[in-house]
Amino acid sequence: MPVTPSTPTQSATVEFLQETEADMPPKTPSLANRDLISISELSAAEVGQIFATAAHMKRDLTPYAGSLAGRSIIALFEKPSLRTRMTFETGPTKLGAHVMYFDHSQQRIGQRESVKDYALNLERWVDCIVARVFENRVLREMAEHASVPVVNALCDIEHPCQALADLFTLTEKFGDLGTKRLAYVGDGNNVCHSLMLLCAKLGVSFTAVTPKGFEPQFSVVRDALQDAKATGATITLSHKPEAAVGHDAVYTDCWVSMGQDHQKALRDGVFDAYQVNEELMERIAGKGHDWPLFMHCLPAHRGQEVTDDVMDSPCSVVFDQAENRMWVQNALLWHTLAKTPLA
Repeated sequence: MPVTPSTPTQSATVEFLQETEADMPPKTPSLANRDLISISELSAAEVGQIFATAAHMKRDLTPYAGSLAGRSIIALFEKPSLRTRMTFETGPTKLGAHVMYFDHSQQRIGQRESVKDYALNLERWVDCIVARVFENRVLREMAEHASVPVVNALCDIEHPCQALADLFTLTEKFGDLGTKRLAYVGDGNNVCHSLMLLCAKLGVSFTAVTPKGFEPQFSVVRDALQDAKATGATITLSHKPEAAVGHDAVYTDCWVSMGQDHQKALRDGVFDAYQVNEELMERIAGKGHDWPLFMHCLPAHRGQEVTDDVMDSPCSVVFDQAENRMWVQNALLWHTLAKTPLA
């Protein structure tokens, strides 16, 4: 059922990409030494600052060159990656930071030594810990003990950097997001969670369309509804793909996430009706109307959750999303780690 909050008490409309003096990014970093484990830890204003900085970096990186010189970042990855690894290695390097990649795919964090001891070692050597892990509790424990910022590069509960890149992409395409609606079709997973939380925070109405038994977690929905009361967003949960009709963008993800291979047999067939294909896009758009934007965090399993005719269509912004991972993460790290303001 749709949930319509009371009259909004604050504006979270995102209008950060206009070339005006008012939209210039802050010259002084604003999130110094802050962790980012969940979207819930950011305010709408802080998201706005990250988006403004990302937009200006994307237009001209020159003012930021060397802004992270002398900073060391360690990237701890329990899961394989293309976009997350590339953007967290290449992006900060453009700002002058030194990034080290540690592969934890064979030895999970906490196996060789406790997460606490690992964090207490790392804080002596690096300025930031970026971790892509199986379990959210590992991030929480590391953040509890490390005195340096810990950034969630994906866990079982959330994927905050992905959601930031996704909503930033929508601001590029639409500008003002205040009246826009985003539909997520598929598994109520970590990406769905972060998208829901961020949409609620920014006043963007969000619909999660999932099979029965694969809904987003109750605690995440509860937190999103709390923010939606302030921004006027609606949060809708449905099991019917037609609930996406009339939305401005439709988003999907793989049906079996990394670490869920044991559930593949359980999921086979259950998700078939939730494939984003030409027929569904036509239904969402309405006869004679342009298709909504199509979004995917990638990698895409073509022919499963999405068909080629949608993935390769003019409405697809999946590679814009992928590029924007770097710009948004660079902006986040600048606000977190930069030592001096811009000139």
